Amino acid sequence: MSDPSPVLCASAISKSFGPVRVLFDVDLNLRSGDVHALIGENGAGKSTLMKILGGYLPPSSGTIEIDGAPVRFGNSAAAEAAGIVLIHQEFNLAEQLTVEANVFLGRELHAGPFLDWRRMREKTRELLAELETDIAPQQRVRELSVPQKQMVEIAKALVRDARVLMMDEPTAALTSREAQVLFRQIEKLKAQGVAILYTSHKLDEVKAISDTVTILRDGAKVTEGPVSEFSIDQMATQMVGRDVSDLFPQKAVHQGEAEALSVAHFSVPGHVEDAGFTLRRGEILGFAGLVGAGRTELMEAIVGLRHARGETRIAGKPTVIRSLKDASRHGLAYLTEDRKGHGLLLDKLMRPNVTLLGLDRFAGIFIDERAEDAALSTSIGEFDIRAPDRQVKVSNLSGGNQQKLLLAKTMLVEPDIVIIDEPTRGIDIGTKQQIYEFINGLAEAGKSIILISSEMAEVIGLCHRVIVMRAGRLTGELTGEDISEENIVRLAVGIEGHRVA
Repeated sequence: MSDPSPVLCASAISKSFGPVRVLFDVDLNLRSGDVHALIGENGAGKSTLMKILGGYLPPSSGTIEIDGAPVRFGNSAAAEAAGIVLIHQEFNLAEQLTVEANVFLGRELHAGPFLDWRRMREKTRELLAELETDIAPQQRVRELSVPQKQMVEIAKALVRDARVLMMDEPTAALTSREAQVLFRQIEKLKAQGVAILYTSHKLDEVKAISDTVTILRDGAKVTEGPVSEFSIDQMATQMVGRDVSDLFPQKAVHQGEAEALSVAHFSVPGHVEDAGFTLRRGEILGFAGLVGAGRTELMEAIVGLRHARGETRIAGKPTVIRSLKDASRHGLAYLTEDRKGHGLLLDKLMRPNVTLLGLDRFAGIFIDERAEDAALSTSIGEFDIRAPDRQVKVSNLSGGNQQKLLLAKTMLVEPDIVIIDEPTRGIDIGTKQQIYEFINGLAEAGKSIILISSEMAEVIGLCHRVIVMRAGRLTGELTGEDISEENIVRLAVGIEGHRVA
């Protein structure tokens, strides 16, 4: 049972960046032992509000109280000293350091004048064991996968003994199993009296783990109340201001058996062994499986980002692809799952980002900036990219608009085959609906799509066929009514008995 008096009380919080106002007089009360969900579309102001509460940004106006006493944090260290800890949506890790060094960064343990690495290692190992992950404390963070880095962020927060723990999209990069581990940790923290502010676009998990929900839209609070009083559809409608009950479009009519892409006896050393499949024209082919199954590695090898052995055919013709440039020349494009690390130049403007893959179309002796501007205008219209102005850096766009920009960049080269890896990770439900319509529209236009997704509903709702992978091998193929959560899970965990030829 939560304490009726707030641990943290935020009143009339507003925030402007120059002339652009992003938060409008938002109130928020967080209580001990209460999981308070903060939801809204990308750009609604959730992350900005969390950063203000965590001392990373000053409010333009408004007040924050801890236990009824006014506070003003000059930085995040001051907020942490008051017991307020934020797990960022964007990883805040030192890539070159070890896991144990990251977990205790800024809070190192000492034995006299020296760092006590033995105690820090033991405590890190305990935390990682609680999170049921096999990460070694002495591993370098740069060697970890995206889900593993998320677990390190969580361990880093747990060691800080927070009174208020804020989690910004903590499960965006986690599998269902890993998310359940996190939820068990949240239950423990609730029992210890920690107040938790939880942001997620996964409304089913919001419904499952939260006690209270606050909904933001366009920087303002729309409503607040016990989560038990809201259905998932009601939360979604309040977030976007329109009915989103029909999230997935009607599947595009499949356009026959013409072969777009096939691979045979395809192996990626250390990741994939003897894979083979065919993608047909106008088809959306899903790849499902647990994180670490080898799906991304297989696709990266197909487009020339990894060394591989095997045979590739495009439109029935033997094809050798050793680089992304080769892939593009053959009409094959890859939309990476890591839009921030590998997909976009975050410190650049939108214009050079959108034309990057097709730069040869805009380059003579000099870059034709007028033509680039025209291409950006077309992309903004076609993909509904929303930005305060065209001169904004990509890092300042919301996650949903970054993803739309990445889609625009990929489609500018007019590929016939598109591999899309985790298309809606960290994306709000309204933007998800737009992206689903776009993917479906590609198939209707005769493009061939491979969709990798860890969201089961996404695979089931969009794909004509689904191939499941486990431990680097293709374990089965599902079509039609056989595409179900139960069948996908059985194949993903290695249970025999439902394999479709």
